[in-house]
Amino acid sequence: MTTYALDARTATDHFPGIGRYVRNLARALAPQLAADERLLLLVDPRQEAELELPPGEGQIRHVPLPVSPFSLRQQWAVRRLLRAERVSVYHSTYYLMPYWPGVPTVLTVYDLIPQRFPRTVSLQARLLAGVATRLALRAADRVVTISEASRADLAQTYPRVAGRVTAIPLAPDPAFAPQPPAVESELRQRYALPPRFTLYLGSNKPHKNLLRLVEAWATLPAEEVLVIAGAWDRRYPAVRHYVASHGLGERVRFLGPVTEADLAALYSAATLFVFPSLYEGFGLPVIEAMASGTPVACSDRSSLPEAAGDAALFFDPEDAGAIAATLRRLLADQTLRAGLRQRGLEQADRFSWTRTAAATLALYRDLTAAT
Repeated sequence: MTTYALDARTATDHFPGIGRYVRNLARALAPQLAADERLLLLVDPRQEAELELPPGEGQIRHVPLPVSPFSLRQQWAVRRLLRAERVSVYHSTYYLMPYWPGVPTVLTVYDLIPQRFPRTVSLQARLLAGVATRLALRAADRVVTISEASRADLAQTYPRVAGRVTAIPLAPDPAFAPQPPAVESELRQRYALPPRFTLYLGSNKPHKNLLRLVEAWATLPAEEVLVIAGAWDRRYPAVRHYVASHGLGERVRFLGPVTEADLAALYSAATLFVFPSLYEGFGLPVIEAMASGTPVACSDRSSLPEAAGDAALFFDPEDAGAIAATLRRLLADQTLRAGLRQRGLEQADRFSWTRTAAATLALYRDLTAAT
């Protein structure tokens, strides 16, 4: 029996993006395992109830690992567990990991934000990320990135790992699809949203470029409403200050975090989705919006053109005028929005967790065959 271990301790609310990756990868790996393969999901039993992982049955087993990824204790606890379970390949989904795991290892690297945008993180966090990333890359026999853009960034920043890196794109969760009008209407009523609004979903960290978005929004027609949803980091108050000081309170709404259960309806109810980010490992919200039938306008930087293909209107994210012109054009042209909606649905269909899992499983098998 060949045993693979996927570290699922990051499938929690503390790691929203990574958690979604782990959950969907685990679900899609399960039905693709051969008869002589099994998958161990390493979980912290203190959080297991909230993880939404596939059940531990058949060739899938949940293995308790009550050690935080932030704990030094994982350096020996994980290695001991992998040895006891006779694991053939260990897959770490975070760079804080056991750096001497003792078995062939796959590491997923999502982006290089601390290295590419050093001013967006504290000096302490930057130093930790730099050291931990180097240790993680040294420990990994294979490295997965979530886009070709991220693969190129990684190879440029850490040339010695270039030959070990494979780009395996993400995909939208199957829950993201156009929603019935009644579902959209109920969501609008519950969140007090207007019949027509533009949506941004994501954090307010500096590389997300929200300040330029609201600067652009201030020049659009007064009846248009921008809805900003997602976790809010209080270290970066500039966007809220701008909205308040420029009297945009009626035209820019802050929803804060939205439950997973409401995300599909929120995307689907929006007139369009805007994503002005300067840097993304993949840009999953763009694909989620497309899968939900929402036309997309987004930045032309980093991995976003790769994810969006020809199904979005692109703009220079460092030019507020260009952002405004793109949004103004899209908001005024229903035919253009309808065309982007159709192309977006087709683009989203090009990504699937089944294909993502198949490519990941192929890495596991290659590593197993090489040992």
